[in-house]
Amino acid sequence: MNVMYNQSLYLSKRIQVEDALALVQSGYEVVLGLGAAEPRLFLERLHEEASRVKDVHMVNCLPMGEYAFFSNPSYKDSFLLEGWFYSGAMRKLHHNGNITFIPNHLHFASTKRMQYRHPNIYIGNCSPVDNHGYVSLGVSNVYEKDMVENADIVILEINPNVPRTFGDTEVHITDVDYFIEADYKLPTLPISESNEKDRVIGNYIADLIDDGSTIQLGIGGIPNAVAHALTHKKDLGIHTEMFTDGMVDLVESGAVSGKLKTLHKNKMVAAFALGSQKLYDFIHENPGVSILRGTYVNDPYVVGGNDNMVSINTSIEIDLTGQCCSESVGTRQISGTGGQVDTAVGAQNAKNGKSFIALYSTAEIRNKATGEIEEKSKIVPMLTPGAIVTLSRNDVDFVVTEYGVAALRGTSVRERVKRLIAIAHPKFRDMLEAEAERLMLW
Repeated sequence: MNVMYNQSLYLSKRIQVEDALALVQSGYEVVLGLGAAEPRLFLERLHEEASRVKDVHMVNCLPMGEYAFFSNPSYKDSFLLEGWFYSGAMRKLHHNGNITFIPNHLHFASTKRMQYRHPNIYIGNCSPVDNHGYVSLGVSNVYEKDMVENADIVILEINPNVPRTFGDTEVHITDVDYFIEADYKLPTLPISESNEKDRVIGNYIADLIDDGSTIQLGIGGIPNAVAHALTHKKDLGIHTEMFTDGMVDLVESGAVSGKLKTLHKNKMVAAFALGSQKLYDFIHENPGVSILRGTYVNDPYVVGGNDNMVSINTSIEIDLTGQCCSESVGTRQISGTGGQVDTAVGAQNAKNGKSFIALYSTAEIRNKATGEIEEKSKIVPMLTPGAIVTLSRNDVDFVVTEYGVAALRGTSVRERVKRLIAIAHPKFRDMLEAEAERLMLW
């Protein structure tokens, strides 16, 4: 669209937060921006409408704030929060009875949801208007652009602190119904310091990554350790669901060029960014970063189009046949499937691709009966009852702990049992062998 900025049109679309809240009606489906793209001004006051509306479905993903509309259970008849990926606030407040999880592979999040319910309102944030009348959706395009194109009403909090990003984040003001002017800092994530276990695991993984590979990383101590261990590599590319601080560090180290990528040569591709202010500054007006739709970025067939694709994800526990639970503790939802299956399967679709699942060999768990902290193996004979299988055993490639690497691609259950026990903590290996015999897993 070659339309210059029309200031009078923009001014006619400005409203106050109260006006936006008044648009919410009982029974509506209201979709919110992901992570740092969430509309803070709107959400801070949404609970004020509780006496007026009932059964409003608020749909989000990885929320950063803890807002009264879902933290206060007295509003549960008015608002139901449905999430594609839990954050700490949703995990903590799930017991209120007004929060529920939407099972999904992230690349299908928007399309499958819209097949179920039509979005009445989409509200997120955006960058200021440029000279051509465009705003940028900034830090997230997992489902945001899809919702902008399909919602009955589109509202954006226009914020000078939102970075202007490129790829497929551009939205013309003619495609937005209302703007709320805002000026708040975007939420940031603390950088997780890597410990010795993280560094050992990171080095194991880095040793199996070749120069010229295209990588996908998440956040946390292990991914950060992997990123650090990759700084001596050459000509890496980035095709990732989440753009992180670890990737900025890799770029600054000179390890990333993107010139050997099969898709989007010389471009760093992501669906969203979340991290420090340094990260937001890095992606702002950076033509080397393309924030594209999650329906594309996370599509396993697109991921697999990158030769030498490497996917690195973490898990909570894994059983001796290779089933990975990466999102719950028993029946308790703590995060989400996210893009784990998208990227793990996609990497294995790629020519010379590799997929890694990384986890510590043990975890410290409080015994509910005694109250004491006990060390438990994270490689288990059977998953905890009620645990969600995030990545099926059919889709597991490499499993890595601080005790080594188990290559499971193409192996039988008998061989998997042997290889997974070999990377379990030594104090639990005899127990795992005995349980494998008792359960006849061999």
